[in-house]
Amino acid sequence: MKPASPIQTLKHQLFSEKKLQVFIKRDDLIDPIISGNKWRKIKQNLHLARKNNKGILSFGGSYSNHIHALAFACHQHNIPSIGIIRGEQAYQSNYTLSWARHWQMQLQFVDRATYRLRHNDAYLKKLSEQYPDYMVVPEGGSNTLALDGVGDVISELRHQQSFDTLIVPVGSGGTLAGLVKADENQHKLIGICVLKGGNYLQGDIEKLAGKQYDNWRLMHDFHLGGYAKFSAQAYQQMCHFAATLNIPFEPVYSGKMLLALKQLVEQDYFPAGHKIMLIHTGGLQGLGGMLERGIITKAPIQLPDKPNFS
Repeated sequence: MKPASPIQTLKHQLFSEKKLQVFIKRDDLIDPIISGNKWRKIKQNLHLARKNNKGILSFGGSYSNHIHALAFACHQHNIPSIGIIRGEQAYQSNYTLSWARHWQMQLQFVDRATYRLRHNDAYLKKLSEQYPDYMVVPEGGSNTLALDGVGDVISELRHQQSFDTLIVPVGSGGTLAGLVKADENQHKLIGICVLKGGNYLQGDIEKLAGKQYDNWRLMHDFHLGGYAKFSAQAYQQMCHFAATLNIPFEPVYSGKMLLALKQLVEQDYFPAGHKIMLIHTGGLQGLGGMLERGIITKAPIQLPDKPNFS
């Protein structure tokens, strides 16, 4: 059991002008390596795997936060792990997957057509038969076991800070689903969709959380071109805003949430006196891969060097 992540008050002239109180729950500080929603989503899966003496098999892209976190968590708990990775074997030496290999995750690379089967029942059955000693966990860790872990955010907030609206970035939908279920229609919840064409997530979240909740909505206008896409100008805007707020960020999830917040406040989306709670979902390791590929030239935090397998 890890302690509750802290709350940070965010100060900015814009918030003062609009008479808003803004806070952020620093889930990126849960653990130096396995931070944010990834820990919350996989901890119940880890418990079940240990109880049944099984390993864990899951899916991710070549720079996946989930794969990075799962590899470390399984290594810490002496649980074997397998990652089904979208892409070519040459990616195994990148920043993220070098760490996964360091933590003894077995990597299996598949083409895009095969990876698209990751939700296909027949394909999942085949994997279960091929690896009978492994639990199959979906991409991003977004299954029913993840909901209670994510729901702990709401339990912690009840003892930490009152708020009116909670905002979280959304990739696979599991984090928002867990928050919706735990909140039980007590607050307004907003999910900032970080990928283009994410309308299908509405159904995925309803399937996980249940259709009885009507206090949440997904916003699809802040993806900046698609998953892991953003312009140099947008990145500079993120850097400036995050530095003013004194928040470390990465541009795939938390950075897009910060820019969305700024635009919503400027548009008077929130009434005066409103209390807004952001959830920092971690994923800062992803900055290593962006530096490696030249997508960014400077990171807002110091990153450890990747393991050397030469």
